[in-house]
Amino acid sequence: MAFNLEELAPSSGEWLRGAGPESDIVISSRVRLARNLADFPFIARATESDREEIERQLRTRIETLQKENEKFPSSLAYVDVGRLEEIDRQFLVERQLISRELAEGDGARAVVIDRGEQFSVMINEEDHLRIQVMHSGLDLETAWEQINTLDDLLEEQITYAWSDKLGYLTACPTNVGTGVRVSVMLHLPALVITRQVDKVFRSLQKINLAVRGLYGEGSQAMGDFYQISNQVTLGQSEQELTKKVADIVPVLLGYERKARDFLMQESQQTLHDRVSRAYGILRTAQTISSEETLHLLSSVRMGINLGLIRDVEIPTINKLFIHTQPAHLQKIAGMELDTSDRNIERASYLRRHLDGNGGASAGHN
Repeated sequence: MAFNLEELAPSSGEWLRGAGPESDIVISSRVRLARNLADFPFIARATESDREEIERQLRTRIETLQKENEKFPSSLAYVDVGRLEEIDRQFLVERQLISRELAEGDGARAVVIDRGEQFSVMINEEDHLRIQVMHSGLDLETAWEQINTLDDLLEEQITYAWSDKLGYLTACPTNVGTGVRVSVMLHLPALVITRQVDKVFRSLQKINLAVRGLYGEGSQAMGDFYQISNQVTLGQSEQELTKKVADIVPVLLGYERKARDFLMQESQQTLHDRVSRAYGILRTAQTISSEETLHLLSSVRMGINLGLIRDVEIPTINKLFIHTQPAHLQKIAGMELDTSDRNIERASYLRRHLDGNGGASAGHN
């Protein structure tokens, strides 16, 4: 099916839809499976001919499922990542539909995306398949049920690399076993402000949960977004690993809400000033970087949830989080921009969508 990435640009994507349980703090829930074809070497040892054949076989089988099995998503688009321009690859990374590894990789590689952006399959990333289901808000159980159904359907068409002793065989030893990575993305600004976030994360590492930044492994925590996920996949079932992550989320929500209550009670004026300054800068700046924008939008998002700002809604802020990223900004503007011009365009975009008109005080507390 033909697919035009420009069609996606005006929307926010599933992970920033701002809906679902606990969506004031839980941005999204994601379950990802790593799978490999039994008849081919892992990607690190595959020849270019192997990669091309893996991609061809997987594309054929996914398209067959799409046409013949009503349980499989019918509204899918197949994107040849290897043929994309750099800006389009970056656009898909910003949208959480592909990883940086796939974007920056070599040779034959692709991604299959459903129109709702809940389901995607990366082909020839670190493993032959990385299957992903993502929901807005806290919805791990539904995400697991959905990806389990899709994985079963794929396994009817594909012979996966499997060991009776170890389970699913993967390129990285940390994924051997179930191959499942269950994660939630949380917005934790109050824990950052009160300097409790490192202490909380150290306690998570002791129970084998990993903490990563906005774009996964190796990325920085921008905009106070953090991904919490299981570290090991061997020795426990997929359901047990899903429950392990799901069980810790209410604890983290409690910490963040307690920190927000503390800030409101003990330093409300300081907090209100921080939020108002962030909102004012976003509404009036003439040039602004992507990093500063994320930082300020994080404060505004928290301010909306605490009732300190009432003339803008969470979905608008969520949309700005992604639309002000470099590739999205250029796709929406319809032209390539250097860093300086992007900063000017970003500030203009923010002013237009926050209706600043050069003033920062109207309409909020």
